[in-house]
Amino acid sequence: MTEKHDKKETHEKKETHEKKETHEKEEHHKKKEEHHEKKVEHHKKEEKVVHHTEENDLLGGLKINPWQVAAGILVLLLIVSIFTNGFNFGGDLSSEEATDKALEFINTNLLNGQTTAELGEVSEISGLYSMDLKINGQEMESYITKDGSLLFPQAIPLATVPSAPVTQEVPEVTKSDKPKVELFVMSHCPYGTQAEKGILPVANLLGDKIDFEIKFVYYAMHGQLELNEQMSQECIKREQGDKFHDYLACFLGTTSGSEAEGQECLAEVGVDESKLTTCVASLDAEYKITELFEDQSTWLSGRFPLFNVDAELNTKYAIKGSPGLVINEQSVSSARSPAAYLATICAAFNEAPEECKSAEGVSSETYTPGFGYDVGAATAATCG
Repeated sequence: MTEKHDKKETHEKKETHEKKETHEKEEHHKKKEEHHEKKVEHHKKEEKVVHHTEENDLLGGLKINPWQVAAGILVLLLIVSIFTNGFNFGGDLSSEEATDKALEFINTNLLNGQTTAELGEVSEISGLYSMDLKINGQEMESYITKDGSLLFPQAIPLATVPSAPVTQEVPEVTKSDKPKVELFVMSHCPYGTQAEKGILPVANLLGDKIDFEIKFVYYAMHGQLELNEQMSQECIKREQGDKFHDYLACFLGTTSGSEAEGQECLAEVGVDESKLTTCVASLDAEYKITELFEDQSTWLSGRFPLFNVDAELNTKYAIKGSPGLVINEQSVSSARSPAAYLATICAAFNEAPEECKSAEGVSSETYTPGFGYDVGAATAATCG
């Protein structure tokens, strides 16, 4: 009995051992298959990476931007068109004439009616007219020489080595006992606001020792917002002049010169808004500002609504954009830091006052273009 029981027990152990071995073999085989599948998948990924790397090598490792490709094609088309169609208008052109012809050339010879380039803001920088273009919703900055002979679809800024500060060169200015200083601007031109931020501390320092006034360019480049703001500023100057400099200082320090920000500045400096509203309505009727805005056929070059409040002076001084500085009825160039404006204006005195020597509270830093009082690099750019 015992021997039979031992045999049975031995047989059961053998069966259990065999089942265990079989299970272990199956598990081993399964893991081997999984390992093989992972190896195949890894190999596929390696092939994909190698293929992608080979493509990158062929492309020189460059990341391709569709708009860069489009700009490159535009450059190539331009080069071909210059030789086949010609692009030499000749003579000295105004910014309006040059950009009109540039836009016509781009739309006719480069885009061939497939799409249309739209012109935005125009300014003067580094001896060229700078044009903001929009093509199929994409924005790009292009340049044209002042004589209209060369068009540059894009420009590449070159890094410069820092150098010692440049000494302010004071221009030759007609002298008088009480210099007349007029700064022509567009209220929302970034370079006009830059100039205003630079000259306002000087006007406050010299006070009634100079005859200072902000004037306006005879056309606007920043829409109805600009027209409305300029009417408001003109009326504050005329009827509440003691508050104008404070209002302007507040307005220039805003984020974007919005209508709401302008309203906040009116309240901050205590402008009589009822009186202002009456004046603006009268000014608008006198110079037909809104009427001309609504009739686009009257716009300068069909793009810029007129603001004729200072039109005669614009013609007299040949104002070409914002900002334009006139001292003693002479157009003058000046750097835009407060210190530079002080030196330029003080050079127009027969006998410079003590303020010119003390320069109290006058900074040598240049403010950035646009709104806000951040300090930035000097620029001679204009809107116009």
